[in-house]
Order: sequence, then structure tokens, then C-alpha cells
Amino acid sequence: MRKCYLDNIRWITVVIVVIYHVFYMYNAEGVLGGIGQITKLTVQPYDIFMYLVYPWFMPVLFLVAGISSRLYLDKHTNKEFIKSRTTKLLVPSTIGLFVFQFIQGYVSMHLSDGAAELVSMGVPKFVIYLIMVASGSGVLWFVHLLWIYSVVLVLVRKIEKGKLLEAGSQTPLWLIVLFFFPIWGAAQILNAPIVAVYRVALYFVFFMLGYYVFSNEEVMDKLKKYAVVCILIGVALSITFAVLNFIVRGGTNYADKPVNRGPLYAACAYFGSLAMLAGMARFGDFSNVFTKWMSSHSFGLYVFHYLGISTVALVFAKNAILPAPLCYLLSLVAGFAFGYGLYAIISRIPFFRWAVLGISKKKVQKNKE
Repeated sequence: MRKCYLDNIRWITVVIVVIYHVFYMYNAEGVLGGIGQITKLTVQPYDIFMYLVYPWFMPVLFLVAGISSRLYLDKHTNKEFIKSRTTKLLVPSTIGLFVFQFIQGYVSMHLSDGAAELVSMGVPKFVIYLIMVASGSGVLWFVHLLWIYSVVLVLVRKIEKGKLLEAGSQTPLWLIVLFFFPIWGAAQILNAPIVAVYRVALYFVFFMLGYYVFSNEEVMDKLKKYAVVCILIGVALSITFAVLNFIVRGGTNYADKPVNRGPLYAACAYFGSLAMLAGMARFGDFSNVFTKWMSSHSFGLYVFHYLGISTVALVFAKNAILPAPLCYLLSLVAGFAFGYGLYAIISRIPFFRWAVLGISKKKVQKNKE
């Protein structure tokens, strides 16, 4: 039986990511990556949204990815798993960069005026293109890490031969709480020095917990009983983190050290993820026409939404063509329009649907049947 709550977590979280990236693009807290503040406000109160969701929305996606890997491997071999993940994850995050995502690199470089600097330095166009390819990975960092974790998981499975999975099914509630400590510890290591989103150890722990612990019905049955408690704890921690860092400390950089190494951040990441997982398992395990459509299009929305947001920022916000409120609104609309629109187009074009979205010919034939 398909676990509908996992599908719902994915598309809801991706929608949150889209909204987050709109605020992130124009943030006034000095978090690098967008064009920065475009309003004349001393404080942008709505920026608090970023502090409320950032610590947990990517961890919960890795947690769900771990659970989904278990469900897939229960019915498929390791070889089939790697082949599937390579097509779905590695191809779009490598070949896809050269055939499409370099466009994102082009937009990102012009947002930061990097392209103009390279041209003024006399850098050859082919080299500039390669830099655009490297810069075009954007949100695909999630896909990069997920493929690596999938390969490591297969290696671990061959070593432990199902013993860890059996042990995970017997995980008591008190141990679930104590998992906070290895997560906090993982937050301290294997963090990329420049690209802060590549937190290899932190997200790996979430992925493995998803596979070995939370993929077990025995564990989820326990967790669902305390869903309301999990939600209250997750919400309380997120509010505390947001108030402390946005209001009390005047807008600290939540995405880099020392904030994202702290115990409060780790607690928000873990217990916020548990709140979403337990809450959706208890109250969101259903499916209808709307949720099915959102779920089937969530990957496309994730892959393409940032191109829409950043394009609006480059054309209208950076040049101050439109007032700030309209830039925010247009960016939000463009995020969804590019996400769903480009997915609808590219998923129908042979080769491109494979290179950019990891849609295999076999899957296309299956959908037609």
C-alpha cells in the first residue's frame, strides 16, 4: 500500500521551498545568494519566515528519501536501486547541467555581475559557459547528495545484511529523542567551506534514520500516537529559533556558522522534521485528485522554480523596473509557472526529459500504458 503521507510531505515541503526562495532572493539579513533587499524598510518583518522553516525543510526531505529508499529496496535489488537513482538523480545533476541548467548559471552570474567581470577579463566564451554549467547546479545540490547517499546505503546494506534494519524496527521512543545528539554532532563536520548547503554528514544522518528507523511501521505507529506532542515541540522550537535569531539578535545569518552548528538549530532540524513526519502520518495520510497532481509534479517544481524566481529578480527587481511588492508577487508566480510549465514541456521532449528530469524511456512507456 502506497504511503500517501510521504507524497504529501514532499509536495508540501517543495511548495514551502518555493515560498522560502522568494523571501531569500530579496532578504535583508545578508544571506548570500540573491540580490538582497529591494525595499526601503528598516526591517523586513516577513523575513522571519525564512528562520521558521529553513532548519527543517531540507532535513525532512532527506528523511523521506531514506524511507522511500527502504520501500523501493523491499521490492527491488541493489542493482535496480542504483540504476534507478542514477537515472533519476545523477543524470539530471550532471548531463542536465550542460543541456539546460547552464541557463540557471547564466541568470545567477548576471545577478551577481560575475558574467560582466569575466568578459572584461577576456575569459574565453567556452570557459564562461563551463562556469555557467558549474553555477547552474542551484537547487540540484539536494540531488547530488541524495545520489551519493544512495550509493553509500547499498554498501552499508551489503555489510550489515539486514541486522541494522531489524534493530531499527525495535527503536523505543526515548531513543528517538536521543537521536538529536548524533544529529547535532553531524552538524559540526563535513560542511562545505564555501557552498554552505552541502552539509554532507548532517543530511546523511537524516537519510539513514529515514531508512533504518522511520521506515518501520512499528516505529511510525509509536510516533503517530504522539503526533500532537511532536507538532507542538517542533513549532515551539522553530518559533524560538526565529525569535532569537531574527528579533533578539537582529537578523543573524541562519544559513552559516556559528548559527547552523548550534544545538538549537539541530533541535529545530530534527524535531521540526519529526513534527512534519508524525503529523502527516497521523493526519495527512490521504490521497485525492489534487494531492496526486501536486505529488506527480513536485520534482519538476523543485527543479525549475528557482529559475523563475531568479529571472524575475534579474529582469525586474535588479533594474528597479517594478516596485518591490510586485517583484515579490511576480517572483512567486514565476516560481510556480516556471516549475510546472517547464516540467510540462521538457517531460514531453525525448532526450531532454531524460537528461534534465531523469525520466527514462521505460517510465514513459509505462505511463502511456
